[in-house]
Amino acid sequence: MFKNPAKILFLSTLIMGTMVSISSTSWLGVWMGLEINLLSFIPLMSNSKNILSTEASLKYFMIQAIASSLLLFSLIIMFLMSNMLIMTLNHEVFSLMISSALLLKMGAAPFHFWFPGVMEGLDWWNNLILMTWQKIAPLMLISYTITMNIFFSVIIISSISIGSMGGLNQTSLRKLMAYSSINHLGWMIAAMESSENLWELYFLIYSFLSASIIFMFNTFQIFHINQNFIMMNNNPKIKFCMFTLLLSLGGLPPFLGFLPKWLVIQAMAELNSLLIVTLMVITTLITLFFYLRITFTAFLFSYSEIKWNYTPFYSNLFYILMMTFSTISFLGLMFSTLIFNML
Repeated sequence: MFKNPAKILFLSTLIMGTMVSISSTSWLGVWMGLEINLLSFIPLMSNSKNILSTEASLKYFMIQAIASSLLLFSLIIMFLMSNMLIMTLNHEVFSLMISSALLLKMGAAPFHFWFPGVMEGLDWWNNLILMTWQKIAPLMLISYTITMNIFFSVIIISSISIGSMGGLNQTSLRKLMAYSSINHLGWMIAAMESSENLWELYFLIYSFLSASIIFMFNTFQIFHINQNFIMMNNNPKIKFCMFTLLLSLGGLPPFLGFLPKWLVIQAMAELNSLLIVTLMVITTLITLFFYLRITFTAFLFSYSEIKWNYTPFYSNLFYILMMTFSTISFLGLMFSTLIFNML
């Protein structure tokens, strides 16, 4: 990606678009930032070697254009009805329309229908941008407008349910990561209702774990579950790193991925949202099931491997990075609680 100067240009404008959106003081500036972000990501998605990327780009553009139109339509009506160019939302209908447009932009359920299909057509680096960076602006804007009501409760429940159920019958790792992302979005929106810092911490840890896993998938060019079994049998350490990171992303104690979920459960319990917390824990167990299914079969069964796979095609730097990421994931929760107790 970074060998092409045009890609570097589009990557910088992608970052700029998000920054414009989250730092804007007017809703029109927000819309403009989102459009810059969208038009920068479309060229990054295109890849002549991948025939599915054109379909994914078109699908992504259509959905984002619809969401942007809905957002602009809502803002114009809101501005015509009263002078509300500044970021204040007094009317519940406008709040609902703007929130729906932003939820469609980031692919939260029940507006998730485009997300797994687009993920399937992209390479791993574009998937990482789509799963992490492209969610920053909509999440930040929703945190400005969120109020605890039935609408957001339905969004949380549908996101965690669809995110966990959708991944059960998937063999494609890209779709598996897409449904995992939808599930995590439900947790982030629930965290927003408690505090600003909580969802930002959740997002940071989620981004770190996703980036570590995708870095490994991209290095070995793994796209389906069955490729995990025949790869890396000659190096169990790398295999161990990959699957501990997957379990950490699922939120299994004692890994780092459990820390934000622990904090969200505690915060939601203090707000007396016990029904939603119970559903969130149950659906996380379903998500963990399909991670454990991959991990157990890859760890416990012996597979034949063709001889040329025994030649390692990764560098020492990759090996050191993977060990570092895995160690942070493995010991992060323990150190976090230790620092908290010392304070």
